[in-house]
Amino acid sequence: MICNRIRVSNFRNIEFAEVGFDPGVNLLVGKNAQGKTNLLEAIFYASVGKSFRTSADEEMIRFGADLFEISLDYADSAREQNLTVRLLKGKRRRIEHNKVRLAKVSDALGLFRTVLFCPEHLSIVKDGPGERRNFLDVAISQLYPAYLQSLQRYNKALKQRNQLLRNAEEDPETFRGTIELWSAELAREAAVISGYRARYCKRLDPAVKSIFAEMTSGGEVPELVYDPSLHRDDGDFENAAAVEAAYFEKLMNNHEREIAAGSTLWGIHKDDIAINLCQKPARMFASQGQQRSMALAIKLAEGTICEEVCREMPAYLLDDVFSELDSARRSYLAEKIQGRQVIITTCEEQLPAAGKLIRVENGNYLQ
Repeated sequence: MICNRIRVSNFRNIEFAEVGFDPGVNLLVGKNAQGKTNLLEAIFYASVGKSFRTSADEEMIRFGADLFEISLDYADSAREQNLTVRLLKGKRRRIEHNKVRLAKVSDALGLFRTVLFCPEHLSIVKDGPGERRNFLDVAISQLYPAYLQSLQRYNKALKQRNQLLRNAEEDPETFRGTIELWSAELAREAAVISGYRARYCKRLDPAVKSIFAEMTSGGEVPELVYDPSLHRDDGDFENAAAVEAAYFEKLMNNHEREIAAGSTLWGIHKDDIAINLCQKPARMFASQGQQRSMALAIKLAEGTICEEVCREMPAYLLDDVFSELDSARRSYLAEKIQGRQVIITTCEEQLPAAGKLIRVENGNYLQ
């Protein structure tokens, strides 16, 4: 899967730009705050329908403009294709695939797949469960769009159920009349989502072990284990019917605790991935260098799984990563990206491998 060209207008500091890419390594080089990451963000946004820098889409509209547009020409194993995203202030996004409007944002997932790695991804290892859930959601959604659809239904049901819990004492009749309905819907979607997450983590763990061993000469052993809010003795989260029944039982038998908390206490919104190094929690006991190696291994493993499942390589987006790595990790990463399309931002003009150099200055891209 190759990004051939992107056209961007009124996005961040980019008034208009048209940039072509080689199928191998592409280097976006320039001083800070010139627009290197902005272009990477535009590619990622077209790919997954969200930014890795903000949750407010309108923040990406260039100052003084009313809309932005991203048009991405890419090639997969089938043919040349186009994905176009437009956002007008105060309006819903309009997404077109090969000039045909898509009904839902989720319909664009998996059309052009990317793996993003930036310094902030160290948070996957060292920060809270929300960072790891977000990693899972982005990675799995690109492989299985049905996952995102289930996640969206879950979040809507969770919002309704939480509101019901907060209003339970003031309106007990509505609570009693609808709590079973919302609990059943939440349990049903939780079973689907936890199944996807459990299967993904089973693939992620050996992939990370292999990459980490290559990177560190095998001296330390990482482990990644799905850590759901619902614990089962058999550890089986792929039996959807059993998981749904277990979640429903939890949600129906703990109303007093949940009313007191004003929120739903069990569900996939409480999930985590236990990341260990040498059988100890990496976020507590691993050094910063070890955490960087672990984060890099996780992102490279994401790409490996994508290649295995989809039979196509995703495009790799590396935002100022080489400046954050020591020489050994730089060399390893440079070797691993061979044979893949990689778009890299950096302040340095030295390519990690033979490829195309694009100079960036104040939202302009000189090729």
